[in-house]
Amino acid sequence: MMRPLLFKFCMPFIILALLLNSCTSLPSTTEKRRTIAVWYIEDFSPKKAQPDMGEILMVEIIETLQKKGSYDEVIERKRLDLMLEELRLGSEKFVDEETRLKVGRMLGARYMVFGAYQVHGKIMRIDLRLVEVETGSIRKGISKIPSGTDLAASIEAARKAAEEL
Repeated sequence: MMRPLLFKFCMPFIILALLLNSCTSLPSTTEKRRTIAVWYIEDFSPKKAQPDMGEILMVEIIETLQKKGSYDEVIERKRLDLMLEELRLGSEKFVDEETRLKVGRMLGARYMVFGAYQVHGKIMRIDLRLVEVETGSIRKGISKIPSGTDLAASIEAARKAAEEL
């Protein structure tokens, strides 16, 4: 006779404890950090008139993304180079996009920025695309046409494009 009374008395507390326990959730360990890597900006110009412009634009994009603060981490270029060396893939300028995405996965990047610029006469165009590493899907594409082909205008266009990513 004591058991039914004990059962009747304790059961509501047990049910309440189970309900409260199911309402709480643990922090997700599978949530990915917003990590991004920037690859070398390729030169698609008919005449390769401006040496190292891709390098200059890439550095500006990396610095802008770091200042922007929208990403938990911006993977430094040195880490990309080290991974390419380790995999014996040579220069990042000659690695295809699928291989770049694999390298991004290995480094823990969630997103990658690929880009190119083209100078034709006195007109320059800069194109960037934000790609999700896991799926390879393009999340955003940005194009900028700086006023003129001077270095300052090109750097400013790269900065503005990076801010929009």
